[in-house]
Amino acid sequence: MAQDHASGPAGWLLAAGARPGRGLLDLHSETIVPVSLDDAFAFFADAWNLERITPPWLEFGLRTRRPVDLREGTLLDYRIRLHGVPIPWRTRIDVWEPGIRFVDRQIVGPYRWWRHEHRFEAAAGGTRVLDHVEYLPRVAWLSRGWVRRDVERIFAYRREALARELAGLPPGDHAESRSSSST
Repeated sequence: MAQDHASGPAGWLLAAGARPGRGLLDLHSETIVPVSLDDAFAFFADAWNLERITPPWLEFGLRTRRPVDLREGTLLDYRIRLHGVPIPWRTRIDVWEPGIRFVDRQIVGPYRWWRHEHRFEAAAGGTRVLDHVEYLPRVAWLSRGWVRRDVERIFAYRREALARELAGLPPGDHAESRSSSST
């Protein structure tokens, strides 16, 4: 179980609510990595690998103590620095289907709503890693545009980092990579 880093005033102020009925932003990202489906899923099943595929400008750090057995209900605590401001982030694994997919949802953090589905499919040349994110920034009327750009930058970095980490390839040498966003 995760430590309670998300309690106190910051946890209360940054608590996520129920899924909003409107205004959600949507991001879909995918890349093919030249490793087996089992190897790709195993990489993501180690929560500490998230630091390896998160942009350095976020100063991301996992705060949960080892060992962590990811499964439905697991809580993970992180800390990020968003535009210079340190922010606690807690996610809960809502779905855990080894070798197929998992879903994490922000409980406390910078978004009013964040739900991230990670899906894995066998593909020619390796494994297709698909990310689908539903999110809504806080104060969306003001922050929507720059938050969308930040999320797109994070996932562009992530696709390149996956290529490096899973295949030892230089950035841009993976078979396929793309991202799309919608409102």
